[in-house]
Amino acid sequence: MNGADSLLATLEHNGVTTCFANPGTSEMHFVAALDGTPGVRGILGLFEGAVTGAADGYARMTDEPAATLLHLGPGMANGLSNLHNALRAHSPVVNVIGDHASYHRALDAPLTSDIEGTARPFSHWVRTSIDEQALSHDVADAVTVARRGQVASLILPADAAWNDLSAPPAPSTAQPAPLPVVDAPVAEAAARALLDAGSRGAILMGGRTPRADALAAAGRIAQATGASVFTGTFAPRVTRGAGRFAAQKLPYSVDEAQQVLAQFDTIVLVGAKPPVAFFAYPTKRSRLEAPGTHLIELTPETTRADLPLQAVLDSLPQAARAKAAEAKPVDLELPQRPTGPITPEKLGVFLAEAIPENAIVVDESITTGRTFPEATQNARPHDWFNPTGGSIGWALPVATGASIACPDRTVIALESDGSGLYMPQTLWTQAREGVRVVSLILANRKYQILRNEMTNVGVEVVGETAATLLDLDRPVVDWVSVSRGFGVPAESVETMEDLAAAYDRALAADGPALIEVVL
Repeated sequence: MNGADSLLATLEHNGVTTCFANPGTSEMHFVAALDGTPGVRGILGLFEGAVTGAADGYARMTDEPAATLLHLGPGMANGLSNLHNALRAHSPVVNVIGDHASYHRALDAPLTSDIEGTARPFSHWVRTSIDEQALSHDVADAVTVARRGQVASLILPADAAWNDLSAPPAPSTAQPAPLPVVDAPVAEAAARALLDAGSRGAILMGGRTPRADALAAAGRIAQATGASVFTGTFAPRVTRGAGRFAAQKLPYSVDEAQQVLAQFDTIVLVGAKPPVAFFAYPTKRSRLEAPGTHLIELTPETTRADLPLQAVLDSLPQAARAKAAEAKPVDLELPQRPTGPITPEKLGVFLAEAIPENAIVVDESITTGRTFPEATQNARPHDWFNPTGGSIGWALPVATGASIACPDRTVIALESDGSGLYMPQTLWTQAREGVRVVSLILANRKYQILRNEMTNVGVEVVGETAATLLDLDRPVVDWVSVSRGFGVPAESVETMEDLAAAYDRALAADGPALIEVVL
């Protein structure tokens, strides 16, 4: 048994069954060891951002880590954009980054770099294994960290991978994910504050908390106290649709969010930080809640919230609890599919009817999709992903990982054309693995969000030179050819009728499909 065998045996022993990989020479012993580790599935991505994004999507659905395999510092650097998103989403991820052999590093070969320094801002935990004997223990530590909802990065020197172990140990065992901690005094304080605030109280849910049980508990608290329930603008995964309690989504717009939160004197933060603007603007406050608002932090971002919210509910007086025997779920309301030219508003209505039951929706629709969450509130039950870290080029990789995690569920990727161009290589992995992903490329052929932001920062006139950096024409990207080139069937549509027909064909297909939706 060599070090790579020990590493993979430890991953398998601890239930890490999937490794998204883009290997290089220094990782060849890891790749060879996969043949002897049938419990770990290796999945190739053509670009490291596709690898790290897929690991994020896998983790959001399983709450368990996948592994990534990255090649040296530059390979990791290629994957940092989506590692940032995973870090912000508190997705459990175990990165394995190959490095030069320990004796080779001092020679300063061309690919030598400070991998620990590269990894540290995008990881909660970083370690370089000192030798092959340490690998099993190091891997178990990495899995333990990841199970807390964190990103762990383990650097694997090539000689630690290829050297044989003098005394092969049994694989080390990682610690299980910690259970949610209920702070009774905080739960009691939150209950009192919400009861006193009445309709001027709110619950803001983020992190790993907006799941069915926690949302139902929050809904019961809202019924008992008169409070409102919100999810953060970019909550990683929200359980929603018919039969579930519907929380409101905090608006992205600074002005709109501040107007909404100005109604509340008390906000209980459940897996959420105090809400802030995505960017700073010259004439606007960065904090979104009104000055003087009483904020109570019930749970951190990394833990489930069903038990802490139940503790808040149990802390309410019996008379208040009697008002909330059960959170009122939303009813199923399927509108007629709209017809005519495609508009963002019609797309929202279309999705409300078209989302399949138990689907996973990965939303990077940016400006086109501002109305989608409200429009789809009464759709069939589904999970909805948001780009928590804001680093774009995220939806196609994350949709791929979510489908690998849940192969029996349909995944709908709502991808703006500008963002999709960051990592279209992911389509090749979709084709190879045969995942059930339907990608809707929302093609307005411009960076519309940046045009909006020009106004927000005070630029009244966008000149000809500036416009060349905001538009995606000259030439127009041919998404159908791009997709087919990577092996994914594709078509382009310009009317709602054509979209409906193409979408139905995509759902019936045995594998991925892409539809360019021209706006």
